[in-house]
Amino acid sequence: MSILRRAAGRLVHRGWGMLRTLGAVSPLSPAGYRFRHLGEGACLAFPVGAIFGEEWIEIGAHTLVGERVSISAGMGPGVDLGPDPIVRIGGSCSIGRGSHIVGHQSLVIGSHVFTGPYVYITDQNHVYDDPEVPIGRQWPRNNPVEIGDGCWLGAGAIILPGTRIGRQSVVAGGAVVRGEFPDHCVIAGVPARIVRTFTEEEGWHAPGVIHISKTAS
Repeated sequence: MSILRRAAGRLVHRGWGMLRTLGAVSPLSPAGYRFRHLGEGACLAFPVGAIFGEEWIEIGAHTLVGERVSISAGMGPGVDLGPDPIVRIGGSCSIGRGSHIVGHQSLVIGSHVFTGPYVYITDQNHVYDDPEVPIGRQWPRNNPVEIGDGCWLGAGAIILPGTRIGRQSVVAGGAVVRGEFPDHCVIAGVPARIVRTFTEEEGWHAPGVIHISKTAS
C-alpha cells in the first residue's frame, strides 16, 4: 500500500507541475495575445486569478504575477474603455499571490516593484453621498494611482484611489495607504503615514528627529 501511495503521489505532483506549466500565461500562450502588451519573459502563474479587460492592461518584460492574482480593467468584460491603457505594470516586477489590482481610470505600477501576498490596489472607491441609496448602487469615483519604481509593498497592504508613492519606498504589511508620498520613505499604519525617510546627510531616520554628529563637539 505504501508503494502505491508513493507512486500515486508522484503522479499527482507531476500532473500538477505539468498543469502549472501549461496553464501559465505568457506572451506566447493564446491567453497572452489578449493583453495590450505582455513583455518578453512575463508570466502569470497558474492557477490564474480573475483577469478581464486585457486590451487595457500592459505588463512589462520579466514580470512575474503570482498564483490567483486578479487584474482587471473596467467594471466588467465587454466594456469599451477607450484608446489608452488603464492598468500598467512595469518590467521585472513580482506581484504576490492572491493580490488584486483593479483599475478603472489609471493605475500605474513602476518597474522593479515587489509585493507580498494579498495586496489590494485600486483607483476606484464607493461613495455614500446619498444616505437613502444603497452604497453599492451609487456611482463610484475614480482617482489615479501611481507606485514608483523599486517599491516594496508588504503583505495585505491596501493602496487606495488617489495614492502616489515615490521611488524606492516601503509600504508596511497591512497598511492602508491614501495620499502622496515622496521617494525613499517607509509608510506604515492605518491610516498610513511616513515613519522613516532617507536623506543623503542623515540616512534613514524618523521624520522630525534631529541627528547630532558623533564628531560634533
